[in-house]
Amino acid sequence: MTDHALLLVNLGSPASTSVADVRSYLNQFLMDPYVIDLPWPVRRLLVSLILIKRPEQSAHAYASIWWDEGSPLVVLSRRLQQAMTSQWQHGPVELAMRYGEPSIESALVRLVAAGHKRITLAPLYPQFADSTTTTVIEEARRVVREKNLDVQLSVLQPFYDQPEYLDALVATTRPHLQQDFDHLLMSFHGLPERHLKKLNPGHSFEGGGDCCAGAPPEVVATCYRGQCLRTAAEFAKRMGLPEGKWSVSFQSRLGRAKWIEPYTEARLDELAKSGVKKILVMCPAFVADCIETLEEIGDRGKEQFRAAGGEDLVLVPCLNDDPHWAKALSALCERAPLAL
Repeated sequence: MTDHALLLVNLGSPASTSVADVRSYLNQFLMDPYVIDLPWPVRRLLVSLILIKRPEQSAHAYASIWWDEGSPLVVLSRRLQQAMTSQWQHGPVELAMRYGEPSIESALVRLVAAGHKRITLAPLYPQFADSTTTTVIEEARRVVREKNLDVQLSVLQPFYDQPEYLDALVATTRPHLQQDFDHLLMSFHGLPERHLKKLNPGHSFEGGGDCCAGAPPEVVATCYRGQCLRTAAEFAKRMGLPEGKWSVSFQSRLGRAKWIEPYTEARLDELAKSGVKKILVMCPAFVADCIETLEEIGDRGKEQFRAAGGEDLVLVPCLNDDPHWAKALSALCERAPLAL
């Protein structure tokens, strides 16, 4: 066995559904300057206000989808880790979470202590955003610097348009799309528009079309919305879905800031009121099912769709630990370039 380890990194989860654990998790998550990009004093005040009521609300939501083995996100990520051990032939496969446990710091320190001089860091986010990809990379760099770790890092790049990822999406989703349905909604996690405009100040996000149509590669490389639209279009093309049979939306808004559109809540109402009776919803920004898919879409989204006049909403599972995904992820990680 060689000493080239693989470290999978996902978002994270509270340690339990207790209000105290949810508050601790939300505090770590929301105080990340890549998540709420405001000056520290303003961010601290805002997060403190959010933490007055939000932990109890979120604890109830987590409790509604919690499994006997624990958080679905963590359980499914562990299963993917196990599936990857037979795919990654270069060394051990470890798992870390950006927030909560197991931490990136503990995983990196443990791997280096075991003698692994080269590690591929794999942020499990298909599309690029500072609040997902960048914060994982910067946390890993912080650990290497502050712990003075002798290690060479490679980093998996966003894979929103890579054939392996798209083919895995098709393979895992096709059985669910073979049932009768009126419309497929691809709901991606949302972002405040300012996050995107900060990276590309002259970029426009008005209207519902492809904001990156004709844009140079350097713009597309940091435009989360454009990458989501590319993922959706390529998936629909591979599945042979005709125009009008599918659409894209963005979920999980927080606060009063302007977020990228169209919003999932609005889209569900529009579809139901237009006569759509059975809708399938998939969430291609997530590689593992979590509170945003299981509770926000599978429970609340279904209730909203039915209240608006629809009959049924079926949540399509994420890639999770499917063998097609494990094989695709291994191939993607093989191409991960060395980090500077």
